[in-house]
Amino acid sequence: MKFIHRFAYYLGGFAIGLILLMFFLNGKDASCDYGPNARTVKNITSKPFKYSDKASSFITTQTLDSTIVMNLVKYGNVDFSESDTKVDSCKIYLIENSYKDRDLELRVKNCDSLATILDINYTNNQ
Repeated sequence: MKFIHRFAYYLGGFAIGLILLMFFLNGKDASCDYGPNARTVKNITSKPFKYSDKASSFITTQTLDSTIVMNLVKYGNVDFSESDTKVDSCKIYLIENSYKDRDLELRVKNCDSLATILDINYTNNQ
């Protein structure tokens, strides 16, 4: 069998496989979160949020809402060197993100069934 025929069979099978995958995975929430940052953020955002008094006052004074805070966590970067991940119960993560050209730091306490926003601070005043 010539190379062109083998290549045509390969492409035909590959195309059928892609179509089957699209059919079976269509509408599913399939994701490939393999990195530590993506896994941590996905774990945090899958739980209900609670706000500490300090975080609630920051949200009120800066006129933020829960959607903005959720997006800050969802699209933020976890700083594992500043996070407290050695404890067994509830780990505390430092998530960095920017909002309106200012850098924010969020401290999130991640427990089994609840994520608590402990603190939100600006890191630099421009």
